Amino acid sequence: MRYTKYDIRNLSRAQSRDTTYKGGFSLAELLLALAITGMLLAAVAIAFNASAINYRENEDVFRTVNNARQALSRITSQLRTADAVNPNSPNNQCTLITANGDDITFSYSGADNKLYLIDNSSGDSYTLCDGVTAMTFAKNIVTEGLVTYVKSVQISITVASGNAQRTFSTAAVVRRNLK
Repeated sequence: MRYTKYDIRNLSRAQSRDTTYKGGFSLAELLLALAITGMLLAAVAIAFNASAINYRENEDVFRTVNNARQALSRITSQLRTADAVNPNSPNNQCTLITANGDDITFSYSGADNKLYLIDNSSGDSYTLCDGVTAMTFAKNIVTEGLVTYVKSVQISITVASGNAQRTFSTAAVVRRNLK
């Protein structure tokens, strides 16, 4: 293919025009890209912050629920092997004589939202669970002749952590009283 003088001049002008307009981004394009990047980073930061808050709240709920389950497990195991359970203790308490002969009381205090284990012989008390908003010990009392005893105890505990609230219930039969 042969080029004429006219074609060569036009070709060189077209090449020079292309090279003069080749360059970087314009200021408007950079500002638009910066704004879009800023919005994306802000969205990612908000999502990360929400995730971190959610993790902390779930961790608090897990610890509270786990403490309540451990307390219920301890209470039911003590009740199942108890020598005697006091039928006259109030609904927020359960007083019993353990298999080892220890006189103990499980007591819920609504004033400070705690469940306590009280050693009645020494007077020492230990916190079993924090964040307890309600707790009841419903005793199944049986009278045979002149003997009155507790056959079983139904336990209900409500624990709260932040906005989350959970209620757990269990029952324990005093095996020493089985005949």
